[in-house]
Amino acid sequence: MSIIAWIILGLIAGFIGSKIVNKSGEGVFLDIILGIVGAVVGGWLFSAFGMSHVTGLNIYSLLVAIVGAVVVLLVYHALTGRRSGV
Repeated sequence: MSIIAWIILGLIAGFIGSKIVNKSGEGVFLDIILGIVGAVVGGWLFSAFGMSHVTGLNIYSLLVAIVGAVVVLLVYHALTGRRSGV
């Protein structure tokens, strides 16, 4: 995937993940970073369970990235002491 596709996927996944975890976004820049990291983490988790990882800019990859973003956000909130909405 191109860097632009990673940024778009990261922005969408980070925003949705933020809404799931704490009902408000973390800010555009942090949403993008958490979404991209979430896509990598989600890809690793999915491949560890024998499923396909991020394959491009599509719905399946967005789902993988959202799952990863939620995991990353839960860890982020646990480490920083912030309360999450979950």
